[in-house]
Amino acid sequence: MAIWGTRDFRFLWGGRAISLLGSWLLVVAVPAHMYALTGSVFATGMTLAAEYLPPLLLGPVAGILVDRWDRRRVMITADVLRAGAVAFMFIGTPTAIYAAVVAESVGAVVFRPAAQAHVPAVVGTGRTLTSANSWNAVTDGVVRLVGPPLGGVLFAWAGFEVLIGLDVASYLISAAAIACTRRRPGPKANRQKPALTKPGRLERRLLPLTGVFLAANAALSALLVPFGMRNLGGSTQIGLVLSALGAGFLAGAVLVRWSDRLQLRTVLAGAQLATAGGFALLFSARELGVAVVAAVVIGAFGSVTVVAPQIAVQRSVDNDQLGRVSAVFLAVEALATLIGAIVGPWVAQSVSLHFAAMGAAVIAAVGALVGAVTVPRVMLPAKRSNEQADSPCVNPVR
Repeated sequence: MAIWGTRDFRFLWGGRAISLLGSWLLVVAVPAHMYALTGSVFATGMTLAAEYLPPLLLGPVAGILVDRWDRRRVMITADVLRAGAVAFMFIGTPTAIYAAVVAESVGAVVFRPAAQAHVPAVVGTGRTLTSANSWNAVTDGVVRLVGPPLGGVLFAWAGFEVLIGLDVASYLISAAAIACTRRRPGPKANRQKPALTKPGRLERRLLPLTGVFLAANAALSALLVPFGMRNLGGSTQIGLVLSALGAGFLAGAVLVRWSDRLQLRTVLAGAQLATAGGFALLFSARELGVAVVAAVVIGAFGSVTVVAPQIAVQRSVDNDQLGRVSAVFLAVEALATLIGAIVGPWVAQSVSLHFAAMGAAVIAAVGALVGAVTVPRVMLPAKRSNEQADSPCVNPVR
């Protein structure tokens, strides 16, 4: 709880939480509205493609720019851009919605690496960095639990335009919160000595392993709905499994906090193996109770698999290069997710759903074993603490 003594982190966390909730409110509403407009499954699916296109094309370039500009200004500008992009959906046509999704994703491509690079500058690279990422994981879990069903209810009860307004407001609130954090030295003036290992070595090992795991995870996630419809009883049961995933994600935040005591390779290998086992159990389940337990395991250890490399990168990379490195990881995440979401259903259609699910789980397990051998022997926590002093809010950027 000591992280809450850092005033700037409270503003960053609050703004991120509100904007994230606004975005997840539209996760169900945007494709539902698109389907209502067009009646086309393909046109509805293209909203997902529109979201992933900017990270693939602009991710590394955005990271370089983030490292050259003031990250606080970048985040404020990105939030304002995303607010304007979402407001463009008020036009209501399919073309306007596609354009808005692309523009909002461009803002996210800039915001996410800036935020990941800015957090260590605010809280330091010691144990408070783990706490900060753990609380962000808690936020993600809560939003995953609350956002989609709440968005679905509001979409049916109040309409698409109300959800657009709420998302626009969430981005503007986030921009105001970030503006209440103090100005900090630019990346070039805040160079830090790497804390884990030689520059680039750790990141080169983590990048392909992260991509393989996320591709397998995306394939399995894409198969969850048809599996639930066939084997678990329908959409209500699928909703319970998705809620269990969110609950597991909350538990994973605690596991991340305790992982500071172990080597990174041990944390990653154990978490990936547990996640792969959870997926194997889930897609072998014939009873809802078993599926719910498996989903909790997947959520808990899957969050560790995602957050632990992020913490390691934040500690090992010079702060003036952290934006571009984070952007590369985010681009790989987008590419891996897109590949998995396409290949998983294709294999299921060509062979069988069970074969595709078990194959993806095996790939995730093999990736864990490879990581146990190839990831350098380093501890997840920093070798030295670099906590930042708190300071009062200053006037917003003009």
